[in-house]
Amino acid sequence: MRIVIQRVSHASVTINGQCKAAIQKGLLILVGIEEADTPEDIEWLCKKAINLRIFDDENGVMNKSVKDIEGEILAISQFTLHASTKKGNRPSYIKAACPAIAIPLYKQFCQELSRALGKAIGTGEFGADMKVELLNDGPVTICIDSKNKE
Repeated sequence: MRIVIQRVSHASVTINGQCKAAIQKGLLILVGIEEADTPEDIEWLCKKAINLRIFDDENGVMNKSVKDIEGEILAISQFTLHASTKKGNRPSYIKAACPAIAIPLYKQFCQELSRALGKAIGTGEFGADMKVELLNDGPVTICIDSKNKE
């Protein structure tokens, strides 16, 4: 499982011209799921995302988590995070999980994030044509892969 975390001042997702979810200060998390992902990947990534200290403290030092600042989270499924560009110029998405595997894992990921944050999070709609808007604060963008725990 691969996530891209962006610290945002605000973010939203629109589907068919309708705003599905919007947040203020917090995290926009793009979620890529592959066939080999398990509930253990979800648990590890959720814990990492919730506790990542990338918000400024009173001294202007990135020392607070999204939970510490009582921020919000918007989680969007994005199979393109598993794109392979090894051959040619057209990406291959063969590593991305099929919907039958990815949808339950995405839902579980969102439920675990919500539980860990202590409040509801915003979500997109798996497989929909989504328009995501955000104001990246910093900018701060962090990529984490559960198969490469560095």
